[in-house]
Amino acid sequence: MNCPACGQENPVTAKFCNECGAGLETLENTVAPLPLTSRSFIGRQREMAELFAALEDARAGRGRLVMLVGEPGIGKTRTSQELAAHAESSGCIVLWGRCYAEGGTPPYWPWVLALNAYIGLTSLEQLREEMGAGASAIAEIIPEIRDKFPNLASSPFQEPDQARFLLFSSISTFLKNIARSQPLLLVLDDLHWADRSTLLLLEFLAREIPTTPLLLLGTYRDVEVSRRHPLSETLGSLMREQSFLRLQLTGLAQPEVELLLRNSVDGVPESAPLSAVHQRTEGNPLFVGEIARMLIREGAGERLALPAGIPEGIRDAIGRRLNRLSESCNQVLTIASVIGREFELRHLEPLVENMSEDGLLEILEEALSARVIEELPLTVGRYQFAHALIEETLTDEITLTRRVRLHARIAETLEELYGANVEVHASELAKHFAAAEAALGSDKVIRFSWLAGERALETYAWEDALLHFQRALSSKEGRPMDGETAAICFGLGRAQVATYLTGQHQEFLSNLERAFDYYLDAGEVASAVAVAECHLPAIFGRLEGAAERVLTALKLVSPDSLEAGRLLSQYIRLRGAEKDGYAGAKTALDQVLGIAQRQSDQALELRARAAFAPIAQFHPQFGEGLEQSLKAIELAQQVNDPHSEIYARMSASHFYLFAGKPEEAQRHGSAALAAADRLGDRFWRNGSQYRLLTLALALGDWAAAREIGNRGLLLDETDRRMLGGLARLEYELGDFNQGAAYLNRILGVQLSPEPSYFGNSVVGLLMPMAYRITGKVFRLDHAEAAIDAVISSDYVIPRFEALARSGLNQS
Repeated sequence: MNCPACGQENPVTAKFCNECGAGLETLENTVAPLPLTSRSFIGRQREMAELFAALEDARAGRGRLVMLVGEPGIGKTRTSQELAAHAESSGCIVLWGRCYAEGGTPPYWPWVLALNAYIGLTSLEQLREEMGAGASAIAEIIPEIRDKFPNLASSPFQEPDQARFLLFSSISTFLKNIARSQPLLLVLDDLHWADRSTLLLLEFLAREIPTTPLLLLGTYRDVEVSRRHPLSETLGSLMREQSFLRLQLTGLAQPEVELLLRNSVDGVPESAPLSAVHQRTEGNPLFVGEIARMLIREGAGERLALPAGIPEGIRDAIGRRLNRLSESCNQVLTIASVIGREFELRHLEPLVENMSEDGLLEILEEALSARVIEELPLTVGRYQFAHALIEETLTDEITLTRRVRLHARIAETLEELYGANVEVHASELAKHFAAAEAALGSDKVIRFSWLAGERALETYAWEDALLHFQRALSSKEGRPMDGETAAICFGLGRAQVATYLTGQHQEFLSNLERAFDYYLDAGEVASAVAVAECHLPAIFGRLEGAAERVLTALKLVSPDSLEAGRLLSQYIRLRGAEKDGYAGAKTALDQVLGIAQRQSDQALELRARAAFAPIAQFHPQFGEGLEQSLKAIELAQQVNDPHSEIYARMSASHFYLFAGKPEEAQRHGSAALAAADRLGDRFWRNGSQYRLLTLALALGDWAAAREIGNRGLLLDETDRRMLGGLARLEYELGDFNQGAAYLNRILGVQLSPEPSYFGNSVVGLLMPMAYRITGKVFRLDHAEAAIDAVISSDYVIPRFEALARSGLNQS
């Protein structure tokens, strides 16, 4: 979807532009609402739009042939049923025919099923008129016709080719006559199991329907159709027909999977991490349904926990596919599954014993033909499992001892294979060495996990970095502090900052302190300075020791150096919001700007102006704050520093709102969210979303406020700002019960012991507001305690004190 503001192409499900942050129309708004007959049918908006269009073409006399294609369980039959229900409600005749995997079914069986269903419901007179002279030919495959017409003559042709042509022509005429009296939808399900005769009749009919009000809908599993499969030849023939359309069904999108799961399982909390279900099932509705059934049996609970193993229904479905492969193929795939979802031919060769390269290629071609694996595009000799659950099914069949030994062989083989490029593959090697730690020890787990964590930080893959550093530090447990441990602590602290959730600040502070203290004692000045100046979330007053580390580091560097400039910028952020901090922050800003000018360093100037801009909110100096924000935003166009851009954008949005310019506030708030999304920083994503929430509330855009607030709670369900915004929304709309529910959730989050935590201000301002609207006392003692906690601190916004006290007095 192209952004209307800047033209950037975005995913169709995006709500905000990834480039400029402008709001986008949602998928639901870009596709006209469809008259779906079942509320349980989720997603497939675009596919259904195509199918409805094909049905309308058929109703207008322009016959169509559509094939729904996809893997087992992807929803081909369910989608067909939804179309069939709509067709019936709009006055069409719907006939179904199905193919079966079991042997012994007669030729033309799906056609027989479909035609028999019509014959059983239609009068003799109408059948006689619609079949005409073709009745005797049709009776050759549907003997029941002779029961209805006892005096029916036998087919005049004895030559096989002539008899088949007459049969095809008779069935074609019969179906066209049915459709001319009433539009017809004919569904042929599971054509991958169709016999050759059935497919030949399908090819014949496809050439006969372009001027007939008939929609012929077929479904098949593409994983079953190899180049030599009978259906493959038929598809080649059908591709030449102008009336033909092939629709590929893929997995449901994440929001659709979440909706499907919530509709299936009672009691799933709004904040439950349902994205994990989408990641694991890749949107396959059958697999989602199996996980839903397991959750129903085990109970969703307060916190949704995915099943550790593979549900039996999924395992059975995958097992049937694997059982069709040779034993050698299964053995090779088992080794490949331990390598991972993706693997290379060169990885397998040293691991598969007593097999030539040609033999291994033949085995992989067998798996490719069965669509169990697939070749990755633009690469030679690189493959991946068609679905993550196929890989998991194979891996689960291996005993723990053998799995550890396999990981050890793979780890050592890959380390030797990669040679001097091991750092590039650190994440892959860390995984295998960690799985083989019981056999190979922990040294290489630590080394490669550390390297993988650093590479993840470089690409803003914060969650990946967090896991790598945690694994490295865990393997270090019990060892004395050294430079390697300090580096791991520093990396882990930065990853924890970027994935920060309410109340977790002690974790990153502890790791940063351990690293700083080691570097300071070891005389490693550059490393100590790097720890002191690293970006921290704006949780004023709760970053114990951070400002002291900055002051200590300042003594280690030249006062006119870039390092001093960056440290002073950090000091502005940490101490500028204090009651008496404005003058000191302004002095520090002048110092840093002087360094930046002398060193011709725009990055330092950007960092300093962006650090100072939000400080002006606290004192308040809105004119100065807006000026610094705009200068920083201008610099951010030349300097790649997303953290500083976010600070500046958020501040500009704040100042413009108070200046009575909501459009400008919205523009900068959306741009801040776009920058936070690019950065992937959880704290700033929620912070920028909260800015948009307050704007939506200020403008009375209730729908946007609710959507933004719910999205924010998915990132952090304990965020008082989001809970407070949603509570205010419900009170504004008059839903006092829901408002009270959000207030209870706020009170369920322990009042922060740090008096300066501005989450407390949510409580302090919201409680009196709720009282004024409802006339009911709602824990005003809690509100007063929150207000006292904030006002007694070193951090306070003067207007907040006035508002809070005024609210309590009126209450």
